[in-house]
Amino acid sequence: MAQMTLVQAINHALAHEMERDDRVVVLGEDVGLNGGVFRVTEGLQKRFGPERVADTPLAESGIMGTAIGLAMAGMRPVPEIQFEGFLGPAYDQLVNHAARYRTRSRGAVTIPLTVRVPVGGGIHAPELHSDSPEAIYAHHPGLKVVMPSTPYDAKGLLLSAIRDPDPVVFFEPKRVYRSFREDVPEDDYTIPIGQAKVVAEGTDVTVVTWGAPVFQCLAAMDELPEDASIELIDLRTIYPIDVETIVESVRKTGRCVVVHEAPKTAGLGAEIATLIQEHCFLHLEAPVQRCTGFDTVMPYYKLELDYLPESPRIQKAIEECLAY
Repeated sequence: MAQMTLVQAINHALAHEMERDDRVVVLGEDVGLNGGVFRVTEGLQKRFGPERVADTPLAESGIMGTAIGLAMAGMRPVPEIQFEGFLGPAYDQLVNHAARYRTRSRGAVTIPLTVRVPVGGGIHAPELHSDSPEAIYAHHPGLKVVMPSTPYDAKGLLLSAIRDPDPVVFFEPKRVYRSFREDVPEDDYTIPIGQAKVVAEGTDVTVVTWGAPVFQCLAAMDELPEDASIELIDLRTIYPIDVETIVESVRKTGRCVVVHEAPKTAGLGAEIATLIQEHCFLHLEAPVQRCTGFDTVMPYYKLELDYLPESPRIQKAIEECLAY
């Protein structure tokens, strides 16, 4: 065991898998010499060489297209897109090619690539550096979408993603990159993609979230009356979603609050609310609440924390759900 931040756990996972499997290569803007904008890949080029940790031109479409070609040729590429807002130029390659090759080739060709992307707000970054577009990519068949919130989960999920035969979008909540440390095994372990985690057990209301808001939810729970029993679920995987864990919890509590940073309209909260309505309708004691970002462009940093679902807003949503 070693105490690691999220950044260190991801770096450790990459080094572990590159050592284990020489098909694994890392590519992206500044990932080599500089170790990435957040230093997640620091030291990897020195250890494995520039052929396996390659600095690329500033061209996200080219990064993704190159990674797809490497995957088709039998490699296990891990391209980095510096910020989630820069996924746009790579969208065509990712959605229309990587996600579709298995179907297009009738299973003859798979695309085992893992796209690493820092995601979310809370770090006072400029425009196009703080969004949460996970619902967009969860909408596309052929892609798996993962977002860990802890160092332990990050390593286990990243190893699963790299070993997966299909493309995985691996979102990394930058707000918790270095916010805390926890014990992470230094040996090999994986966490299955598609398996949520019950962070706290409870009987009165289910709170479903993922990424950095996990910790805002925990802060909100600390401010609730002691007799309020809250069950907190960290999805960890956005798609395929762990319907069973959500349904089992809501059938027990009868209430649910969904928390996410992305705008409310067409966010993943709407999908979760519908799944609950389909599977838990006769168990519900209150409408499903959504506590989310607003339907506007992420504001500059003076208003950033007013936009994000911080603990006071989450606390209010839970109280309203309990009082219904």
